Amino acid sequence: MGSPSTVLIVPGLRDHVAEHWQTLLAAQLPGAHSVPPMGREALDCAARVAAIEQALSAIVGPVVIVAHSGGCLAVAHWAAQTGQAGRVRGALLAVPPDFDTPLPAGYPAIDALRAAGWFPVPRQPLPFPSLVATSQNDPLAALDRVQALASDWGSRTVDIGTVGHLNPASGYGEWPQAMALIAALNGGPVQATGRALSASSC
Repeated sequence: MGSPSTVLIVPGLRDHVAEHWQTLLAAQLPGAHSVPPMGREALDCAARVAAIEQALSAIVGPVVIVAHSGGCLAVAHWAAQTGQAGRVRGALLAVPPDFDTPLPAGYPAIDALRAAGWFPVPRQPLPFPSLVATSQNDPLAALDRVQALASDWGSRTVDIGTVGHLNPASGYGEWPQAMALIAALNGGPVQATGRALSASSC
């Protein structure tokens, strides 16, 4: 089974949200580490990449990344420049947005994202196994655009249905499927509440 992995949670462009599934997941995995949310105003991509690098450097042993929304794109930027990609056992990338298409009201404009260093969005294959969770009705990305991005990354995909952007505004809340996807992607035990969590326990 190998040594247990530590989950590293990478949020999107949001503040701390108590009811977000990533926040709830962190509470279920006391050994998990989280990259601090930076909100939608502090958009600097390099700062988010540096935060991922710092968080991963604080972890001993293999890592499974669990990213959401813009955090998926931050992971792709990080993967293109880090020397620690070999420590990543796998990455669950939930509903990455399409930054090349204008986002809905309330989200950053393309010009702001460009000024903050998000372009070009990395499309080279990721240097670790990855699984992109796709939504059939995500307001931040058309399904075919996400599928094309996943293909460029060399990621497997899993259709998680009509979940919107998989956030509280879309009715989530807890996302119980995340634990099973992490375990399946991990290929080994994940530390949860002081015991190893395998795919068979999800």
